[in-house]
Amino acid sequence: MIKVLYSLLGHSSAELPAIDYLIDPAIKTPKTDAWIPLGKLEKFEIGKPALVTFTRSKVNGWEKTANSYGMFVLKRSDTDVLVLSNICTHLSCRVSWKEDRQEYVCPCHDAQFGINGEVLAGPPPRPLDSFSGDLVKVEDGTLFIHLLEG
Repeated sequence: MIKVLYSLLGHSSAELPAIDYLIDPAIKTPKTDAWIPLGKLEKFEIGKPALVTFTRSKVNGWEKTANSYGMFVLKRSDTDVLVLSNICTHLSCRVSWKEDRQEYVCPCHDAQFGINGEVLAGPPPRPLDSFSGDLVKVEDGTLFIHLLEG
């Protein structure tokens, strides 16, 4: 694409490596994946969602950004764990767990989600994003989720 653009503008291909070196890092959006530790499985109570937060840094060209994440860990049994994103699927506001109502609530448009992330009321188009099955693992007693970014 860059070669075509520069040939149309009348620049020689000898200039292309320098231009490519300067522009390429800014237009690349690499995908990364990682296993993120959320804590010792034993610290999570069965049937009670617990919020876990973490930050991931990413370098894109010359820019370094830090993204904050929030996950609710729902330990259903000693062997069954569901991890839900705390980002509402409507407009990406952060949801919170309301113990007295037994639901996740979004403060932006009063969206309501059940304990397993299903939509109960409001405008969300789908349930909360979840991590289960192959996206969750326990190693040496620590709970991990597989996070794909990019």
